[in-house]
Amino acid sequence: MIKIRDLQYLDAVARHQHFGRAAEACFVSQPTLSGQIMKLEDQLGLTLIERHRKKVMLTAAGEALIVRARSVLRAAEDFEETAKALSDPLAGDLHVGLIPTVAPYLLPHIMSDLSATLPNIDFYLHENQTQVLMQQLDAGKLDVLVLSWLDDMEGVERYHLFDEALVLASPETHPLAGKTNLTLGDLDNELVLTLEDGHCLRDETLDYCFSAGAREDNRFQATSLETLRYMVGSGLGITLMPELSVRDADNSSVTYTHFAAPPPTREICLLVRPNYSRMECVRAVVATIRRSMGAIQDGDDQ
Repeated sequence: MIKIRDLQYLDAVARHQHFGRAAEACFVSQPTLSGQIMKLEDQLGLTLIERHRKKVMLTAAGEALIVRARSVLRAAEDFEETAKALSDPLAGDLHVGLIPTVAPYLLPHIMSDLSATLPNIDFYLHENQTQVLMQQLDAGKLDVLVLSWLDDMEGVERYHLFDEALVLASPETHPLAGKTNLTLGDLDNELVLTLEDGHCLRDETLDYCFSAGAREDNRFQATSLETLRYMVGSGLGITLMPELSVRDADNSSVTYTHFAAPPPTREICLLVRPNYSRMECVRAVVATIRRSMGAIQDGDDQ
């Protein structure tokens, strides 16, 4: 009978394309891992791995079977997580994916509350772009995602956390800096700096700006919000930035101007796979984040 551990070894070899690194990832010796892979091949009567001097790769049979192997591994992980949830739904590991335009600005406001509310949960935080996170959620590598909602997201359950206003970031000498009753219409014919492809904030910014008659400044696309901030501070242009990212900003060369109501916003939500086994934990996380952010937004209104 094929063992789960053998499928884990095969998966590790497929990911690392190197027996030594795969063995390290599985916390076994290289001879142990290599020997088990050979036993699996003998058992199946198939060659799964092409062995080369500097790296290894899957054969056609290996490529076909690794898909099914990973499906089995996901099912085994789900079985284990379901068992844990039945014994204590508010304990265990929780892998949370966050996008780069949310993670560094949101986490300081919520992690202490999450740790206090769910002391038996070990939070593992993973930062990546939206498409990668969605793939990892679907593959079972992540439990939940915290990101900005896009209308084309499918196959997930969505929990609204809070709405975040977008703020105009401009050089302090720009005509729109500090403008009273700023509206999107004031961006008509302006050039707007953006993030590179892959960031959902880029799509949201362009949607608002294009509808206002602004144009993308495609001379340069930033890899991060902080790069974008420095570009604005250097007088290279204007952009829209999430409100959380400007709360404690100390770059005096950048002016942050809020739009008159209703401002452009983005919805920050939590996503989970349908029929996820640890929904009591998810609900507790959602309630805690909503409570934390509600307190912050109520403080802003006072």
